[in-house]
Amino acid sequence: MPILNIVTRAGETQSFDAKIGSTVMEAIRAAGIDDLLALCGGCCSCATCHVYVDSAFAAQLPPMSEAESDLLDGSGHRLPNSRLSCQIAVVPAIDGLVLTIAPED
Repeated sequence: MPILNIVTRAGETQSFDAKIGSTVMEAIRAAGIDDLLALCGGCCSCATCHVYVDSAFAAQLPPMSEAESDLLDGSGHRLPNSRLSCQIAVVPAIDGLVLTIAPED
C-alpha cells in the first residue's frame, strides 16, 4: 500500500498506508484526520477537501479536470499546486505523496 504524508492545518505531519483503489480524500478521512471536511463525500462539488500537492509529486498525478479547476477557483486559498483530494486516486505511483491540507474557506 502506498504511504501518504499529510501535513495538517496545525503543521503536524501524519504518515499512513492508503488503500489502493480509494481516493486520497477517503484515505485521509480513514486515517482520522479531521481537518479535511469533504462535505460532498467525494462528488467533486464542494472543494472542502482542498489540499496542496508537494511539487515533487505534481507530475505523478493525473491532470486536473475542468470541474475540479472551477471549484478551486472559488477558493480564496488556491495556489498553483492546489488539488481536490477526492479527485486523486490512490495508486502505487503516489507512494510517499506529501500533501498539505489547505486553510478552510
